Amino acid sequence: MLYPMKTTKSLSPVAVITGAGTGIGEATAVTLAGRGYRVTLAGRRAEPLGRVAGRISDEGGQSLVQTADVADPDSVATLFARVDEEYGRCDLLFNNAGSGTPPVPMEDLTFDQWSNCVGANLTGSFLCAQQAIRIMKAQTPGGGRIINNGSISAHTPRPYSAPYTSTKHAITGLTKSISLDGRDHNICCSQIDIGNAATPMTEPMAQGVPQADGSMKVEPRMDVQHVADAVAYIAELPLDANVLFMTVMANGMPLVGRG
Repeated sequence: MLYPMKTTKSLSPVAVITGAGTGIGEATAVTLAGRGYRVTLAGRRAEPLGRVAGRISDEGGQSLVQTADVADPDSVATLFARVDEEYGRCDLLFNNAGSGTPPVPMEDLTFDQWSNCVGANLTGSFLCAQQAIRIMKAQTPGGGRIINNGSISAHTPRPYSAPYTSTKHAITGLTKSISLDGRDHNICCSQIDIGNAATPMTEPMAQGVPQADGSMKVEPRMDVQHVADAVAYIAELPLDANVLFMTVMANGMPLVGRG
């Protein structure tokens, strides 16, 4: 799908956030809306998206809710067609949606578990970036910014995380490719690697999670607002500057060194 060239009036910027119904996506959506962005909330479940939209409205912000499965090309096309119809542009895409697999030995994972993880984390980021780039190239003024949620797993795996770690390593390659291919079109691409933000997804860390040496240890977590603020910092840079990679992590988590 090719979008016709559009000229828009000088309005607040438009952001699309996937996985916007909970956790990092929710915190980032509320933060960006508070900074004047018109935010499109995308995710598979309407109920949490509606709740986040209510928070944004209560704080005087503007948002649009669109259910979408990022692993489905038709669903992603519908998402961005609605963004284009409503706003006529896309200034920021935060590729945040993702999923993991059960922490079991690799040989015990099913093909569907592998495929679902790849679909949500890697294929979804590609499909959303593809649609966003089409709008960013066609709009006037042109250009925009894509931020990929990479994770600490883009650098170092956890035990029993082959599908998730593989997709997050692949996101690094996707980030570099988008950054290169978007350069002549004023499109920037960044990757934010997040370690142990305090969200429902990381609640097990407060009880103890498997370590590389076979032990179980409680890991520190950080306020998810620090992630949202980091995304907002990258988002608000002028398009002649970029943060290619950023790591935001709980300081005491076992990443640097030998655990």
